[in-house]
Amino acid sequence: QLGEVMNESARAALAYVRTHADALGIDASFLEQQDLHVHVPAGGIPKDGPSAGVTLFTAFASLLSGRRVRPDTAMTGEATLRGRVLPVGGIKSKVLAAHRAGFERVLLPRKNAHDVDDIPASVRSQLEIVLVDDMREVIELALEPLEATTLGHSSPEARAEVGSNPAA
Repeated sequence: QLGEVMNESARAALAYVRTHADALGIDASFLEQQDLHVHVPAGGIPKDGPSAGVTLFTAFASLLSGRRVRPDTAMTGEATLRGRVLPVGGIKSKVLAAHRAGFERVLLPRKNAHDVDDIPASVRSQLEIVLVDDMREVIELALEPLEATTLGHSSPEARAEVGSNPAA
């Protein structure tokens, strides 16, 4: 059950990917002929809000470019159609959850900088917290370089067929 705000976040993320396909190393013609379906497990649990915008964008860019998401990196933030990263709520609980899950680095909207002080020092000392303003920064920080990626599939179609899940 995706809420309207989360649906809009997915649409905005995909629109940004389509608009910047060349810069992201994505074949724009593939996006003209195909669409993506987003499945967020635990269907009985309602999900809404803009916090997943940055993550959805990163997942789309990963799938379509062949660049894997760094497994040590978690992220949150609202993504705009122009690629800006906007602040979101619940930063403390999100960072604590990322820490519990074993992530080593967390990307946060720069405008949430004041929320970092709410995170216990013992957690902050074990994480690299990186503040970002736009999606270009997110891509450089969240995705591995193409030569480091070992998916073994050269096309978005092949990656989609094997059911790759870059944001898991």
